[in-house]
Amino acid sequence: MSTVLERVPSGSRVAVIRLRSLGDCVLTTPALALLKAYRPDLRIGVVVEERFGAVFEGLAEVDCILAPKASALFSWRPRLTLNLHGGTRSMVLTAASRAPLRAGFAHHRYSLIYTHRIPRAQAILGEERAVHTAEHIASAMFWLGVPATPIPRAILRATKPAAGPAPAIARGGYAVLHPFASEPAKTWPADGFLAVASHLKDVCGLEPVFLAGPRDDLRPFARFRVWNNTPLSDVKSLMAGAQLFVGNDSGPAHIAAAFGIPVVVLFGSSDRVTWGPWRTEARVLASRQGIDSLQASQVIEAVHSLKVNV
Repeated sequence: MSTVLERVPSGSRVAVIRLRSLGDCVLTTPALALLKAYRPDLRIGVVVEERFGAVFEGLAEVDCILAPKASALFSWRPRLTLNLHGGTRSMVLTAASRAPLRAGFAHHRYSLIYTHRIPRAQAILGEERAVHTAEHIASAMFWLGVPATPIPRAILRATKPAAGPAPAIARGGYAVLHPFASEPAKTWPADGFLAVASHLKDVCGLEPVFLAGPRDDLRPFARFRVWNNTPLSDVKSLMAGAQLFVGNDSGPAHIAAAFGIPVVVLFGSSDRVTWGPWRTEARVLASRQGIDSLQASQVIEAVHSLKVNV
């Protein structure tokens, strides 16, 4: 029985719908690398919101970044549309693509619009266990016809120099800290991050650089350097040159892991198996009593256990 990819002619266009979120976008790149390595003849277009488009900029694995609009997708005329999101909007886009081949996971609502329904990742991988998000997404490529191979690290490219003053200092380098998250249950208290930042600066010789979004409260971190509401392309460049990342489970942690820098990630309510750092030197900290119960001494110990180039 032929695979889906065997039914895609050479030189065809493939649209990959990846709406939301930053971490999901980053963890989609290993799957794109697998697909492009197996079928370099295909033109791969990623449908993504503008705010996350920079994740895919500069990647040899991506030929086109498409706006999440029906007109853009239809005009691109893909032979195969792969929906990796599954929400209502992505279903509308899948249908609007008019691709003769439309694939997505069978558990997606309205999956009847697919010509090919992808089974659970566990069934594809042949292992009944919790799977990482990178494995879940990559399993779709295996089912489509890519030979099963080890799933690589996420792939990002720093496409321009970081904006603003260079954060590195003469006696060492810099560490990126991300003390924010999408919900309180995933957010370690600011006092802990301040204690870690002071240790990194005074003991490790690393300049702390705090990363923040437009709605984050920066007041606790005012005595340190803060990059606030920085374009994602600049965040990539900042992370690419860092010696260490320390932060809550969130999108920036996955950016750091993609660049292969050592990371310490603090987990609260999210699943460490599903969302842990993928294929980089890492320490994951969590507590049954909640993220607030983690101590700064634990994070500092985790930092010193990593191979940080200072």
